[in-house]
Amino acid sequence: AALLSPAADAVLELTARRAKHETQRNFGNSIALFTPLYISNYCENACTYCGFRCTSKLKRAKLTFDEIHSEFKAISATGLDEILILTGESENAANTEYIGNAVKIAVKYFNTVGIEIYPLSESQYTYINECGADFVSVYQETYSPVLYEKVHPSGPKRSYTYRLGALERALKSGIRGVALGALLGLGNFREDAFLTGVHADMLLKKYPHAEISFSLPRLRPFEGNEDGNTYRWENAVTERELLQVMLAYRLFMPFAGITVSTRESAAFRDNVVGLAATKISAGVSVGVGGHGQSQKGGEQFEISDTRSVAEIHAMLLLRGLQPMYNNHISL
Repeated sequence: AALLSPAADAVLELTARRAKHETQRNFGNSIALFTPLYISNYCENACTYCGFRCTSKLKRAKLTFDEIHSEFKAISATGLDEILILTGESENAANTEYIGNAVKIAVKYFNTVGIEIYPLSESQYTYINECGADFVSVYQETYSPVLYEKVHPSGPKRSYTYRLGALERALKSGIRGVALGALLGLGNFREDAFLTGVHADMLLKKYPHAEISFSLPRLRPFEGNEDGNTYRWENAVTERELLQVMLAYRLFMPFAGITVSTRESAAFRDNVVGLAATKISAGVSVGVGGHGQSQKGGEQFEISDTRSVAEIHAMLLLRGLQPMYNNHISL
């Protein structure tokens, strides 16, 4: 809480030096690379901050299994060995069998497979784990129940408690690691960042074997965000404030992974890898497909950093860092 306070801004440089020391002590110079693949963008929720929301007029699409093969083949050809599979939150359009089959295809191309989909039951997570998934990402968006209800006016995602328990259900099912975070800018970012840390700490105390990682998404422009249903941007988070949160996570949980996404600018990403962030996405498309073939469906939000895997690789080498494509061996 002290590191997230407004007063801590005055010692941000000192905090950054401490954070870099902890990052190097626990991770060395290694930076993990991955890319996301959206396989469906159908959604049943009316989230006021997202381009995938059910009231949006964006182009809907869902990849066939042949198209998923094609996408994975193209991504694997870049050298990446970790994939994150994403869908919109519609179990009707992308049920667990469909996602499980996508995971089974992914393990033919990648050593590490993560999923970022709607929350599942423990038995569903067990099935996805048996298909080959290693990681589960579920973002609470905001830890304020009042605000959560406001920004989720309809749809299955409206259940705050079911979403809150998703990561524990995933760990109970045998999933190796979980990623969590809040959508910074929805509400008071200091409160949401603090409660994200509390959530991570509680999970780790109960499941000490778990690999815990943080993601720090900020609100980004998206298709249709000019209409009257869009959540207002009065809580916008600056890059300096985002850095403060990242540094606080590093000092609070020195061994946790921290991901910096393409929501952020190339300059910001370049400066936080190795300082606090330990994982970076590359060659990103946030629409359905877009790697082995033309993008098939509309995008969730606008990205800032469009660099390829090769360009991110070169940037890391120039900064004296080691691009890491594989950090786990399955036996």
